[in-house]
Amino acid sequence: MEHVSTSTSTTAGDVSAARSPLIGWLAVVSVMLGIFSIVTAEILPIGLLTSIGSDFEISDGAAGLMMTMPGILAAVAAPAVTVATGRLDRRFMLCALMLLLAVADFLAAAATSYGVMVVSRVLVGLVIGGFWSIGAGLAARLVRPAHAGTATAVIFSAVPLGSVLGVPAGTLVGHLAGWRATFVIMGVLTVAILVALAVLLPPLPAEHVTRLSVLTGLLRDSGVRAGLVLTFLVVLAHFGTYTYVTPFLQQVTGAGPGVVTAFLLVYGVAGIAGNFVAGATARRALGATFAVSGGLIACATLLLPLLGTSHLGALALLVVWGLAYGAVPVCSQTWFAASAPHATEAATIVFTSSFQATIAAGALLGGVVVDAASPSAVMTFGGAVAVLMALCAWAAARPRREGI
Repeated sequence: MEHVSTSTSTTAGDVSAARSPLIGWLAVVSVMLGIFSIVTAEILPIGLLTSIGSDFEISDGAAGLMMTMPGILAAVAAPAVTVATGRLDRRFMLCALMLLLAVADFLAAAATSYGVMVVSRVLVGLVIGGFWSIGAGLAARLVRPAHAGTATAVIFSAVPLGSVLGVPAGTLVGHLAGWRATFVIMGVLTVAILVALAVLLPPLPAEHVTRLSVLTGLLRDSGVRAGLVLTFLVVLAHFGTYTYVTPFLQQVTGAGPGVVTAFLLVYGVAGIAGNFVAGATARRALGATFAVSGGLIACATLLLPLLGTSHLGALALLVVWGLAYGAVPVCSQTWFAASAPHATEAATIVFTSSFQATIAAGALLGGVVVDAASPSAVMTFGGAVAVLMALCAWAAARPRREGI
């Protein structure tokens, strides 16, 4: 691993020892809320897809670009921002990125054309890549070393919380007051989080600079390459379908806006449960947990066109889907970290970049299918990809189980 220590490096113990434990935990929560706002901003269009598309008079597939653009930019920004700003204070970077996210939210709320909306989504993508790569590994610098694991779990809980609270709440606000009001509220929340980060975070000078050669070096590791394939397949399957779950529920299930909001809330709660279950099982059987997750996503999406015509059938399958996808970020991140224990920051960058690039690909390909065929067809397409992922995960896990 090729790291360069900076002259301003500060150890985790130095920072945490000099501060009140309460302030340290509040700083952790502020980073978690920052990621929550980012996750919510990224996937918020899923619940508002039809409303935004109707306002700008575009198809559901074209509206799916709102998911594609952030993913593409985040995939590029994760390594680019981290490498380019490697010597800057991390507190400054997180605050600057939160400010950019607030600008993106308010720009979306005021968008006079779909082109302006796409520009706002480009800004969201830049924030995702930079904030995730920097913020995800800060827990150990904010609290005492003995509590670093718990603090990391708190930060990562922002991912399912974005699905549970952010998207359903945004969908409800959009239904009651219009989709623009949702982005205004997100902008105000982001400004509040910016203030919290500025007040609660200590100075966080760069401890190490991750060079580009470290990132490219990871790609020569067979475990990292396997993680890239599995992440690509499962995220492609999920976001190729979930991006268009609202049109499916409206057109096939016959659910109204209120029911869609309730269904997304139930899905999000199941996602939180899946996140914690995977957190426990992935440590003992990572490959099997990843394979089961992909298999359950396949079952849910393949059965939706058959059983999702009824409210009860759709709800039951969304619960299975939520449980399964809640495990995906945990399994993917754990896989990369286990494959590169000597380069944790670089592994986080690879995880973020691959995850976001595949979100973009999934939303784009799903949009092509939904425009060319139907929401049911896109579920079948995603289910087939998820089946392939489950088989690959099971095969990739065999060497690990056999100790090779």
